[in-house]
Formats: sequence, structure tokens, C-alpha cells
Amino acid sequence: MSVQPEAGQRSTMRVHPELVAAYEALPRFSDPYEDIEATREGFHAILAAFPADRTGVRSERFGIGRADGSALTVEVYRPEGAEGAGPDATGGAGAPGGALPAVLHFHGGGFALGRSLPGQDRVAIELCRELPAVVVTVEYRLAPEHRYPAGVEDCYRALEWVAERAAGLGVDASRIAVAGKSAGGGLGAAVALMARDRGGPALVHQSLCVPDLDDRVGADESEDAAGALDARVLTGRGVRESWRHYLPEGTAQAEAYAAPARATDLSGLPPAHVLVCDLDPMRDAGLAYARRLMDAGVPVTVRNVPGAWHGFELFAPDTRVAKEMTAHWTGQLREALHPASPAVV
Repeated sequence: MSVQPEAGQRSTMRVHPELVAAYEALPRFSDPYEDIEATREGFHAILAAFPADRTGVRSERFGIGRADGSALTVEVYRPEGAEGAGPDATGGAGAPGGALPAVLHFHGGGFALGRSLPGQDRVAIELCRELPAVVVTVEYRLAPEHRYPAGVEDCYRALEWVAERAAGLGVDASRIAVAGKSAGGGLGAAVALMARDRGGPALVHQSLCVPDLDDRVGADESEDAAGALDARVLTGRGVRESWRHYLPEGTAQAEAYAAPARATDLSGLPPAHVLVCDLDPMRDAGLAYARRLMDAGVPVTVRNVPGAWHGFELFAPDTRVAKEMTAHWTGQLREALHPASPAVV
């Protein structure tokens, strides 16, 4: 079913039939940066009203020291029975002593919001149960108060911390992956580049879901074509605003660790899964990155969700389209971390 596009959406936008009702019920998309603290407070109020189901999962928070004396907070989610007692930890499969694989999960939110309440990261809880795995969420510093490279350096430091303390966390250090949606997907791709370039911890997989990889998205569109920030869905202009608040002021060209699409060499990176949505302004950049990974000899799987916009699953979680998307990217992670397990396709 075709839907009359808002300004800035693809001129031939075709919403998936299952998602039309959800699309038509979408609220207007306002500028989150007009009052970023109010935006964050509103987001957390919604989360508090609908607490996550933590059945079968436990979590513990840790502080990781930074060079300036501040602390980076991470939360470690484990299936019950896998308590991180070193090599004798139970509850896992495929490694001596039952150590579990680990997923570094970087939240989305335009590099500026999206942080879950303590113990309430729904994606981490679901991955913890479904894979199973030890899932580490990273409360990286947020823009615009903390611009690049603060956030991505926090994410990389969290990877080092997990690798250094793998035994105590009940983690199999040979099976560590990075995963994220939107800005979190861009951070995951950047951390994979940093680990390669710095000789850091080896990664077995990078899961990039609707990743924000390229600061040039929307740059070739006029203001009218890019759409207003109060459109129903994310537009090219909305993506540009996110990058404007994330990159240091006066940046003419983003560095590769900020925008992985800027990297000139993608060889030697871990296998990747790239998932994009048809109506997402970041779709083409995600597909281009996947193709460049393939050309560099990196094993890649790609999936496009037809007729879906950026973040559609938040508004239509019970649709078949959303459930299939979640099952697919979860299945790809499971296959990467538990190679003997069948993948969900």
C-alpha cells in the first residue's frame, strides 16, 4: 500500500501493508535537541512506565576508570545460573567450563539519548536469554555535552575491560561480538575498526542493525527535500542534525572512527551482519558499507526489511514484520557465537 510521503521521505515511499496502521498513528517527529535534557527525561519516563521482564536474567553494574578520574558505567547481564565464577561458571555451551560468549551492546539514540534505566535494557535482556550470552551494555558519554571521540572511546574501553576480565565474568574470550542499532550500530562498526588497528581484543562478529555509519547521509538533499524535523519518521535532515551535534564543532570531514563509512581499508575486520530498512535514510549507506566489506574479503550477511522505516519495531512490535526482523538478527548473532546452533532465517 502506498502512503503519501511527508516532505523528505522517499518520493515513491511504500509502507509495508502490515505497518500502515502503525505509520498513520505515528506522532510528529520533533527536534530532540531543542531541549535534550527534557527529551531524555521523557524517554526515561516512558521506560519507567513499562518495566522490562527480567525473568531468568540477572545483572550487575560496574565502574571502569577513565584517565580523567571519571567512571564509565557498564551493566553485565547474565542468564541465571551463569554467575561469572570464572572457568567453572555454568550455563553456557561450546567452551570449557561452560563459559558463555559475550556481546558488547551499544544503544542507539543519535549518539545523544537512548540509555536504558538500570537493569532495564530490553535488548540486552532478550539477547541474554535467547542466545544465550553475557551481554554488556555500555553507558557511553552522550552528545552534545560529550562529542566525538568520547562515546566511541568509552565503547572501546568497555571491550578491553570485558576481554581483560573474561574469566571472572564467565566469558569465553574467543567469542566476543559487538552489536548495536542505529548510532549503536555505527559505534559497533567503529569499535571493530579500532580493535583491528590497535591490535585490541579479537572480535568474532559485528552485528550492525540499521547502522548510522556515514555523516554524509542527506548532504546532497536540499532543505525542502531533506524534510522537516517534525516529519513522522527519521529523514535525511534528522540524520544530519544528529551528526552536527556528535562531531566536534567545525569538523569538515569526519574521521573513520566517528563515521566508519569514511574508512579507506575494511580488510581484516570480523564477519558482519548488516540489517537495513527500506524507508530509512541510512539504508543506502548501510548497503554500501556491506558491499565494501564484501569487496574487502569480509564475510557479510545482509537483510533489508521492505516497507519499514527507521525504528518501526518500537511502534509495531507485535507485527510479523517486526518479529521476523528481530528473529533474523538475533539468529545471526546466535550462529556467530554458537556455531553449532541453527540460525534463524
